[in-house]
Amino acid sequence: METKKSYIAWSIRILVSLLFIVSAVAKMYPSPYFAISTFEVKQLYTLGFSEHIAPYFSRTLIGIELAMGFLLLQKHWLKRFIIPMTILLLAVFVGHLTYVTFLSGGDSGNCGCFGELIPMTPIEAIIKNIVAIGLLAYLYYILPKETEIHNFWILTTVLFATILGIYMIAPIQPVAATVPTIDSEEVTSEDFDTSMPVVDSSMIKIENTLQQELPTTEVKKDSVKKVEVQNLNEPKKVKSGNAALFPNIDKGKKLLCYFVPGCDHCRDAAKELTEMRKKDPSLPPLSIIFMNEEADLIPAFFKEAGATYPYKIIEIIPFWNTLGSGKDTPGVKYLWNGNEIKYYWGITDNKFVGDDLNKYLNKSYEELKKTQPKL
Repeated sequence: METKKSYIAWSIRILVSLLFIVSAVAKMYPSPYFAISTFEVKQLYTLGFSEHIAPYFSRTLIGIELAMGFLLLQKHWLKRFIIPMTILLLAVFVGHLTYVTFLSGGDSGNCGCFGELIPMTPIEAIIKNIVAIGLLAYLYYILPKETEIHNFWILTTVLFATILGIYMIAPIQPVAATVPTIDSEEVTSEDFDTSMPVVDSSMIKIENTLQQELPTTEVKKDSVKKVEVQNLNEPKKVKSGNAALFPNIDKGKKLLCYFVPGCDHCRDAAKELTEMRKKDPSLPPLSIIFMNEEADLIPAFFKEAGATYPYKIIEIIPFWNTLGSGKDTPGVKYLWNGNEIKYYWGITDNKFVGDDLNKYLNKSYEELKKTQPKL
């Protein structure tokens, strides 16, 4: 009987231990800084964490998860401390996920428990955590009372080692006052040619600021002010917030894309846009904002897309913020005089579809106003 209980106890310990270890490792997939930054933006920012606190909380949380996974496999303070604390941690997760479920319904989106490696909805995560709590409660019940002296330093050493390890694997980068960008070779819409050679990575140069300060000119008092007359057949010009990256983005019809160089779905979207331009050369000029993740793959990205386009590269967290809260790549945005006419993002309900974009591109201003009164 005791042997059977021992087998059950070890099975539960290994199962729950793997749950925590995989959860911690998954939050660092496919690369630690990219994955943790994505976790911060998609999960912690939505909870109200600031960009200054989130990097510390995320790394500490992952370190604790990893430590719990290892500590469940050793005997020091297992029943008196480790199991109760693990149950408490899981209960906190359940409480958080219940709150998320209450707000959003819980049947969609990724809770972030296993990062981007294993997407899981909040409801699925709640069920997983409740099962784990039940297993740990049973483990606490069947474990014999421990009478030997325990070494608390084992616990603290493992905990601090795992937390420190996470900080070393994914160092926190300072929050910059401006978004650093990496410029592409200057390519204007007039120069566009689908047969252009792919840009070489050696063309990439780092800029310290988004945009140099524009020179000011002194206007004489007796000069006549130019009044810009709005074309009644197009939307009023507004600022989209992207002029710092692409100065002409708010003039006329433009396509602005948000891509990750190594993302297959992003490459598919780029290929489809290139095919659309081949069929219709009047397609609005296209510019790309790349995430600074595997930027060395940009030449391969353009090779697969079949054309080169003007682009900028921005850091991971600013990229997610620019893309928009709750949104995912690939992102394709149709702008007209800075007005957002249509925004495609992700690979589910809002994903980019070329035929649908053509419908919007072919609609007149009057047609668009019927569905978008703000124009």
